Amino acid sequence: MRQRFKIARALLAAIAALGLLPATHFCAAENSVEGPQRPILAIESVALVDVVQGRIVGPRTVLIRDGRIVAIEDPSATMLPPAAVRVDGRGHYLMPGLVDMHVHLFNNATDRPPNDWSFPLFVANGVTAVREMAARPADMPMVAEWRAALERGDLIAPRVLAAGVPIRGDSPEAVRRQVREIQAAGADFVKVFSDVGERQWRAALEETRAKGMPLCGHIPADVSLLTAADAGQRSNEHLMQVYEASSAKEHQFLAARQRLDRHHVVKLRDEQEPAVLDSFDPAVCKRAAAALVRSGQVQVPTLVMPHFESQRKNLRYRDDPRWPFLRSDEQARWERILGLAHDEQLAARRWEVSREIVKALHAVGVPILAGTDTPMPLNYPGYSLHTELELLVESGLTPAEALRAATLGPAEFLGIDEGSGSIAPGKRADLLLLEANPLRDIRNTQRIRAVVLNGRLLQRTDLDALLNRGPK
Repeated sequence: MRQRFKIARALLAAIAALGLLPATHFCAAENSVEGPQRPILAIESVALVDVVQGRIVGPRTVLIRDGRIVAIEDPSATMLPPAAVRVDGRGHYLMPGLVDMHVHLFNNATDRPPNDWSFPLFVANGVTAVREMAARPADMPMVAEWRAALERGDLIAPRVLAAGVPIRGDSPEAVRRQVREIQAAGADFVKVFSDVGERQWRAALEETRAKGMPLCGHIPADVSLLTAADAGQRSNEHLMQVYEASSAKEHQFLAARQRLDRHHVVKLRDEQEPAVLDSFDPAVCKRAAAALVRSGQVQVPTLVMPHFESQRKNLRYRDDPRWPFLRSDEQARWERILGLAHDEQLAARRWEVSREIVKALHAVGVPILAGTDTPMPLNYPGYSLHTELELLVESGLTPAEALRAATLGPAEFLGIDEGSGSIAPGKRADLLLLEANPLRDIRNTQRIRAVVLNGRLLQRTDLDALLNRGPK
């Protein structure tokens, strides 16, 4: 035992020499699992899901300390510290935590409290990080506190990797001022919606470029897809304007929208939708995709949205066992929206075209990231990202490519791939332990045995307890 203890100390000292683990922390970890320092976590003899190469590696033993992966070793050569918390990974698969690249944690349009009720749902489903798409400058202190509480271990929640604030100015000058205010508030990017006019959108592009901030979101309704992509809008959400770009009548549709105010331009776009979808042309879509890939613009298609819309007919959504997970005000919002008139034929056509578009985009290499727009109706936080992964696979991506769209791809897009997005020493310990191989069947991402959140082990019983607490 004494010799084993010495070997363990030598191993940790070697790790510390690489700068991955401060040597001053050894004694606390070895003598006690209590106290301010989290114990070393060892996931033993587990198969690793390599999202970089799209393969399974292993078995390996993964050592985790203070929220970081500190070593990945051959199990036969690994000597563990006596106080390490050991997890038997035999027959299981370890992959990076999932990222939902389009969520809404705030309800600023309706002045309701934030959607912190969704945090347990995200984590229980292995969604360890999100990109918030519509905060206000006044919300940024709360985002900062969520981040800090997660680091302290006081909060079980997905990491907010980036938070954006929308522009709403009626003039280019107002937009420029808003961009400066958004940056001063500490937001990570500027969000644009469909109702922003072209002049205001161009002013936002110029100001964000000068401030070194990304412009992301919807492509405005009177701007073409390739115009926005070539001008430098970093991401496009929900395939906005891709539908029009896949029609030979794109110029006709957009010309009718020129010089309309923000309310009428969106109204006309919606009225044009049946004609836009009916004029979808696979050949035109293929040419647009080829041009789009050269711009480098990322697409977050949120396929779950048209998919769920196409399934609304006779849906008894209140009987869903997840319905009680929603806070009462969110249930009321879903009931109101789902009670509105619904064009079933239009929804079915939208879903059909959406899937064809993603197939075309993927075929030529347009970057695609996984996002959901949760908590839009039928779109349960956490759960819906697994549906999105399935839909991406149905739309032409391999399971490995779908996994990258929710792990390494988001990290690369956000410029944080040196510290997250894959499994390697020095990277964040936001991980999923699965009971089956997700590269064989993407649905295996739902077979979660445990989640490691910022180095904190949450077993299946812990995750179920999170869900059973109910919404705040």
